[in-house]
Amino acid sequence: MKTKSCRSCGMPPNNEVLYVLLPDFASHEMVYLMEAISSDEQQLKTAPKYVNRIVAPTMEPVVAIGGFKVQPDYSFETVPEDYAALVLIGGYGWHASVADVVSPIVYKAIERGIVVGAICNGASFLAKSGVLNEVNHTGNGLDQLKLWGGERYTNPSGYVHRQAVSDGGIVTANGSGVLEFTKELLLLLENDTPERIEMYYQFNKQGFCALFPG
Repeated sequence: MKTKSCRSCGMPPNNEVLYVLLPDFASHEMVYLMEAISSDEQQLKTAPKYVNRIVAPTMEPVVAIGGFKVQPDYSFETVPEDYAALVLIGGYGWHASVADVVSPIVYKAIERGIVVGAICNGASFLAKSGVLNEVNHTGNGLDQLKLWGGERYTNPSGYVHRQAVSDGGIVTANGSGVLEFTKELLLLLENDTPERIEMYYQFNKQGFCALFPG
């Protein structure tokens, strides 16, 4: 499956970043990305370049691993045609049959040149969907990608043992690569200057005391 950049498809994308949440999703995997899109280092942005939106199987609240509930903006049936990025957040729900409905959404996003991100079990799901067969990628280890992907996963040589990998408009990450995943998506989306994105990454990666010793 060929991929292309949003900026080469001839039309500007809608500014919504869609987060696909399935039951028992890993909430921490989306926090840094959502906050960077909505705020700067001091306050909420008055005119953010992008806006965050939640997609779930239905319009009923979807429950995270930790137990809190999130109200979706879209169901699988009402996902818009145009948006800036599709982000598959990991968790236990990708094992369930409801996840199969996500594959056509992913295929359509890639066909339209929309940025796609997938972390943890979301990346394993992309292997199962055959999406990783023409891009360099990572995930929760090559063995898990092979296990989930089966015969649909034909690109083990494209696996890179890194926290996050960006290639062909697709960003993948293992479950502990939340900050690297965030950084690569922010860069692809040009959410801010590379320098400010790097600053955001380093601040959260190293911590305040490391960057600003007393």
